[in-house]
Amino acid sequence: MNNLDELLKTRFGIVFENKTVLETAFTHTSYANEHRALNISHNERLEFLGDAALQLTISRYLYQKYPDMPEGDMSKLRSMIVREESLAGFSRQCDFDKHIKLGRGEEKTGGRQRPAILGDLFEAFLGALLLDKGVTAVESFINQVMIPQVEIGNYDRVKDYKTTLQELLQVNGDVAINYQVVKETGPAHDKIFEIEVFVNGKKLSQGKGKSKKLAEQEAAKNAIEKMQ
Repeated sequence: MNNLDELLKTRFGIVFENKTVLETAFTHTSYANEHRALNISHNERLEFLGDAALQLTISRYLYQKYPDMPEGDMSKLRSMIVREESLAGFSRQCDFDKHIKLGRGEEKTGGRQRPAILGDLFEAFLGALLLDKGVTAVESFINQVMIPQVEIGNYDRVKDYKTTLQELLQVNGDVAINYQVVKETGPAHDKIFEIEVFVNGKKLSQGKGKSKKLAEQEAAKNAIEKMQ
């Protein structure tokens, strides 16, 4: 943990008092499962806590920053900021991906760069920071790392792949576009959804995500790439 401690202190001015909670935040379930004899905790519970802190902080920021923005638009912008791919990008930006502990199998299959793992890692870190330093420290970190990207308009340009796909397919008239859940894996609190998109009854593509909405967006994105 020494390298991680140095990273957090040098780049963000953060020094954890509780080293155990920090280590837990950077421990993936695959690593904990491979070392069950050591009774190691993994980061799923911290992810739950960090997600709540992140949602609240971003919601309050948007509410104060854009006093005239309708509720629906604020919700859309927030979802763009806190979506899996965005959080994975922040993990990489912070070099968190270099410090997560993965099981051997997860490591071999590219888990260190998997958006789902890195997005969860970012939330778990926020959860650990909340427990160790409190909500003010979480807000400060988010303001330092995330908000600058919001203010330069990065998330105004995030594509709604479902809408784009619909526009492409219906350019010559109406077509029937349906998204169907074909598989659900994982525990109830951490499900992965697999969704297929059908056009006029014919399968076009599929996608996976931690929510049905994310899986649908991934399926639509893959369909667009396939068409192009």
